[in-house]
Parts: sequence; structure tokens; C-alpha cells
Amino acid sequence: MAEAILEVRDLHKHYPLTQGILFRKQVGAVRAVDGVDFDLAAGETLGIVGESGCGKSTVARMLVNLERPTSGTIRYKGDDITTLSPRALKAVRRNIQMVFQDPYTSLNPRMTVGDIIGEPYEIHPEVAPKGSRRQKVQDLLDVVGLNPEYINRYPHQFSGGQRQRIGIARGLALQPEIIVADEPVSALDVSVQAQVVNLLDSLQAEFSLSYVFIAHDLSIVRHISDRIGVMYLGRIVEIGTDAQIYDHPTHPYTQALLSAVPVPDPEARAHRERIILTGDVPSPANIPSGCRFRTRCWKAQERCELEVPALAVPAVFRLTDSPAKHDSACHFAEEKQVVPPEEGATGPAAPPENGANGADGRNGPEKPESP
Repeated sequence: MAEAILEVRDLHKHYPLTQGILFRKQVGAVRAVDGVDFDLAAGETLGIVGESGCGKSTVARMLVNLERPTSGTIRYKGDDITTLSPRALKAVRRNIQMVFQDPYTSLNPRMTVGDIIGEPYEIHPEVAPKGSRRQKVQDLLDVVGLNPEYINRYPHQFSGGQRQRIGIARGLALQPEIIVADEPVSALDVSVQAQVVNLLDSLQAEFSLSYVFIAHDLSIVRHISDRIGVMYLGRIVEIGTDAQIYDHPTHPYTQALLSAVPVPDPEARAHRERIILTGDVPSPANIPSGCRFRTRCWKAQERCELEVPALAVPAVFRLTDSPAKHDSACHFAEEKQVVPPEEGATGPAAPPENGANGADGRNGPEKPESP
């Protein structure tokens, strides 16, 4: 992998829970992000997936310093941006921009498209002198597939997909190296989602961008990402290349996520294994001891309650060349194919194991024997 331009280490964000009216005191904390580690290389797309409430958007906001971390470091080209002075942080923010989830509320309805895209030039005038700003804004509109003549229109005159293109143009205005895309297509129609994802793909090649791409849709994340991190309850539980995560998942939570992906082929769907998780996601204000997934995991044993699993290559795969050799935070990690093989592969997918789908009263296949 190329040299990392963004390094995140032991990142935490805890929101205090207080009690009392006159004399407020902290009685707990919501641990929204609770120890996240990853690297982002130049020109790479890192996808982050996970269910709602797992901390994906909080990580995104901390990367652009819209939220201050409780602890941990975010290093951009070696400098920890969490400790920079306001002047130094302003320079870094020029190189790390964000595309927001909602194209309706992320644009000021009182400003024209030209003012919205050109506003970064008011904050960083060294990027574009005043006389050239209008032309630069029109060039950006053209780059994202909009008519440059729309420069004097207002956001309400555009569709959702067009508004998101305006948001992308605003993110490109300062010629950043990194764009943090926080679920940029979740509010769009399916056909428009494809257009926006393809646009991001082409812009990455044209401008040598690095992306942190956050989304719920696993197929979109696989299409655009080089590596993928799976988050659960404030932590990354598995990370690897798209082929490693989708075709050779080793963490039970990743396997359960992938088994929920709709399969359009009826024959493949009949042979796939569906992993049904029972119970609710624990509250981030009261996280289980040990492995935080153990309360919903069919493999959970006493060790899972006592010991926090490290995000590392499982011991069973360390001396192999298997595609399953990637970081996974599970004491009993094992490879399991849950996505049906591609068309043309020999033989159908393996039939479900006994006890899958909760048939034996639990929420997955039978537990392995104790080591």
C-alpha cells in the first residue's frame, strides 16, 4: 500500500450524560466512537460500513474537525490535526473537505449556486483571486456535470441529484487531497445514486483524490472502495480489501451483514445461508464487557465476556496465504462464504448449517467447541 496521508489512532468521542438542574453532574457517557484505527493512502478509497448508530458519521465529522475528539490522534501527513492552532487548522481544512449526507439541508437556500460554490474562496482567497472566481465556479459546475449557466440559480430549483453535485463541486473548490463523503447517496434515487458514484469515481482519477466513503449500501461501497472497514458500536471490527471483506469475511458481524444483502438470482437465493441476529444493538452508553458483539453472536463463549479482542490478523490465518488473512476483531474468527458465488462459478453455494436462521432457538449456527 502507498504511504498513508491520513493516520487515525485510538480515536474516541464520548458525549457526557448529565443529571440535575442547578448542580449538574456527569453520570455516564455515550461512547459514540470508542477506539478507531485506520490509515488512508494517497489515491485510495476507504469505505466504512455499519448499521445506524455505530459511529460512522461521528468519525467523519472528527476527520474534518467539526467535532473535537475526546482522545486519540488524527495525523495528516504526520501532523496531529487535533492539536493544531486555529491558523494551522485552517490550512489543513483546505486539504480535507466533506460532502454531506443531505443535499437539501447542506446548501443555504438564500444563496445562489455561484455563492455556495464560491464561498470557500472567501475563506481562502489565495486559491482564487476575485477576478477569476466566477470562471472557476463555472468550470466546477461543468466538471460535476451541470450547466455553467446555472450559476445564478438557487438550490430549490434543482433536483436531489443535482444538489448533491453542487455539494461535490463545493468540496472540490479548494483542490483538496482528501474528501470525506458521509453517506452522499443515501438520500437519492437508485438511478441517481449510480450517477453520483460514477462521478466520484471519475473525479478521483482526474484530481488524484483520496476518499473516506461512508454508506449503508454494501454494493455501492464495494463498487467504489479499495479497502473496507466494518464498524459496530463505535469500533472497527474487520478491515480489508473489498475481495477479502465480501468474499472471505471472518468476523460474525460482517457475515451477518453480508447475509442480509438481497440476492436477485432466485436459484442462488435458495442456496444461500441467512444469518438472523436476535436482540437489539446495545446502548453506546452501556457497552457490554469484552467483545461488544457477544450479546448477539452465536459463537460467544466465556472468553468473549472477559477479553476485548484485538483488531489483528487471527492466529489461525497468520501463517497462510489465504484471502482471509486480514484484520478481524474476533477470538473465534473463521472464514465463511455468505455471498453467493459469481455467475459461472462451479457448483452452488453451500447449504445452510444446522441451526442457522435461529432454528435451534439461537441467533445463528451452532457454537464451536471450546478450544
